[in-house]
Amino acid sequence: MAPNSAATRPKDELDLADQLGHELVRFMRLITKAKTQVSKQGPDGIERAAYAILFCLIHEGPQRTSKLAEFLHSEISTISRQSSALVQHGLVERQADPEDGRACLLAPTAEGLRVFDENRKQRNLWLADVLGDWSQEDRETLNELFGRLNTGIENNFPDMTDAVPAQPGHSSHTANSKGA
Repeated sequence: MAPNSAATRPKDELDLADQLGHELVRFMRLITKAKTQVSKQGPDGIERAAYAILFCLIHEGPQRTSKLAEFLHSEISTISRQSSALVQHGLVERQADPEDGRACLLAPTAEGLRVFDENRKQRNLWLADVLGDWSQEDRETLNELFGRLNTGIENNFPDMTDAVPAQPGHSSHTANSKGA
């Protein structure tokens, strides 16, 4: 991996990275807006954020609450509250941990799998509408590049040990005025 220094990167590479950063911030804002349009709670009264737990359990298998909190970058108390709602609605069940009988694992139920599939179908219909006027080739390219971007992010988390702390009330750039 190349050194992580502005002095060692060509200006055009940094300019493209800045444009991508702007588009990623814009993308995250739009996704957040879309999620709030769906509402904070689904029709079943479960917080939308709790579905991230269901997603994780379906894709990663049964997990302890602490592992879910780590995976979802959340507080254990938040995961406990949200997972309790999922258990009450029959979407997740508690199972004895085979490695430690005193602990429990959370796992999706058959109903949880059904609800997850229904939510995924709705998301897929929305994304198909978003990309409806794109060519098949463009949609395939987007999927390939998005996958590469995600893999790159997973493999290169920022090292903030050399970061310069921001001065209170002082900004060295105009990222906020440009939407970052």
